[in-house]
Amino acid sequence: MRLLDILSGFFAKDMAMDLGTANTLIYVKGEGIVLNEPSVVALSRNTGRVIAVGREAKEYLGRTPQKIMAIRPMKDGVIADFEVTSVMITYFLNKVYKRTFLFRPRLVVAVPSGITQVEKRAVIDAAEQAGARRVHLIEEPMAAAIGIGLPISEPMGNMVVDIGGGTTEVAVISLSAVAHAESVRVAGDEADQAIIRYIQQHHQIAIGENEAERIKLAIGSACPLDEPMTLEVAGKEILTGIPRSFRVHDQEIRRALREPVNVIIESVKRAFERTPPELATDISDNGVWLAGGGALLKRLDVLLSDILQLPVKVDPDPLTAVTRGAGQVMESIGDFRQVFIN
Repeated sequence: MRLLDILSGFFAKDMAMDLGTANTLIYVKGEGIVLNEPSVVALSRNTGRVIAVGREAKEYLGRTPQKIMAIRPMKDGVIADFEVTSVMITYFLNKVYKRTFLFRPRLVVAVPSGITQVEKRAVIDAAEQAGARRVHLIEEPMAAAIGIGLPISEPMGNMVVDIGGGTTEVAVISLSAVAHAESVRVAGDEADQAIIRYIQQHHQIAIGENEAERIKLAIGSACPLDEPMTLEVAGKEILTGIPRSFRVHDQEIRRALREPVNVIIESVKRAFERTPPELATDISDNGVWLAGGGALLKRLDVLLSDILQLPVKVDPDPLTAVTRGAGQVMESIGDFRQVFIN
């Protein structure tokens, strides 16, 4: 068995994975990020057969006939459907490399900081069933901090706000450990749902998840923009079912997003309330860092900075910060063993 481990370490392509509610990203050791696809699986209702996974399956959302269902097996950052998640991970791993019986990869998987023991076990079991030889778990905000390049091993406080698809993770990191963490199950998906509800209530138009996400990315903002923006939106009238196109203004979408944005801001404020004074002082000097897809919401950093009266910075590529950090851990796994949570 020892010889097999040595051979596996030599021949297998070790990987890191950000198994997200909205997207799954995979980093291959020595190659970087090689996969970024939606965490969606399309299945036959009659046979359970997998019809599509990832980007192709996302196109099925809201467009499937009765015989097909498109589902997201991850909910709030954790596994909601074990079997489908295992199928999805297997598909993505096989897309990255052709699995052999002998040489299976080690895998670093980023998970929410509020994950339970049962949820940890589910992630590990799903990854092993998909072909991983050994699975290490790392908290998403810790991975994001490493990806951003923060000095996590130093005796100083660094705050990372990782806004993903299903969860927002606020973590204060010092000496390679999370000194305090806040996790709320409000993030990008809830923002999309808030837009869907607003359009329905104020325009009597029904829109789908993909359209809501497009609106959010195009004109969504946390506080007023320098120049107003509008966007043409496609949906259908609730009363008649007839397709309609209309224009929405950025201020409308800002109102729609007010509640989820406030939840995120309150979680950051709670984290400061529970952070020791010395670490809080460090953060006031170093600033707060935003990562994850939710960090792309226009002027969220400006609003947060105004409220906290502290510098707030956005990672240049917030969508991949967690994956880059998990990848760095995999590249030098011996130097980062203290950051694993299992």
